[in-house]
Amino acid sequence: MGRGLLVFFHGGGWVVGDLNTHDALCRAIAADTGIRVLSVDYRLAPEAPAPTAAEDAIAAFTWAVEHADDLGVDPDLIAVGGDSAGGNLAAVVAQQTVRRGLPHPALQVLLYPAVDLVARRPSRDLFSEGFILSENDIIWYRDHYTPDPTLRPDPIVSPIRAKDLTGLPPTYLTTAGFDPLRDEGLEYAEALRAAGNPLTHIPHPTLCHGYANLLTVPGKIRQAHTHLTNYLKNALY
Repeated sequence: MGRGLLVFFHGGGWVVGDLNTHDALCRAIAADTGIRVLSVDYRLAPEAPAPTAAEDAIAAFTWAVEHADDLGVDPDLIAVGGDSAGGNLAAVVAQQTVRRGLPHPALQVLLYPAVDLVARRPSRDLFSEGFILSENDIIWYRDHYTPDPTLRPDPIVSPIRAKDLTGLPPTYLTTAGFDPLRDEGLEYAEALRAAGNPLTHIPHPTLCHGYANLLTVPGKIRQAHTHLTNYLKNALY
């Protein structure tokens, strides 16, 4: 067993999803990398609207660093990651820990992340229906997580809108070709690179939103998982 740890935040639009929906994925990552995975059961909207999930995610990561010895891991090898809304939370943790002067992640893993709750991009129209995550879903999740629209431009909700993206940890970011969130992921990747952050952007042009949870499907999905786990093993083992 390696000394690294991935603190993982599940997707589900900050409204649905839990430890069980992503248990198979987290177990597969742990088994295929040899590192530990800490799956976080953050509070969900609408009962706990933004920025509750973000603050829970920050607290979970800082707790993991403080308890690294108890967890059997190296505090300098603790990463954050997540898919979709969980990718949003991982990006927020990476930004906020740096800006607040807290211990910051060794790495951020952003799987087809939601990073902007304000603007629409062409992929939202191209793939508005029929690709697991619909336009109606996006709006429903957004309205439950941020019932106060004035919060949506805040980087704690929309990390792509941070004025300063310098000094962030290395990033592994994936985008899916048939995903309404594709274009905001691409834009965030470019913004991270432009700010001088180490970036590994892996586009999966034939996959759709949510592919990481479809591990029983062979072919490109399994290849995407293997690429991710090889990267994590090299970075954190």
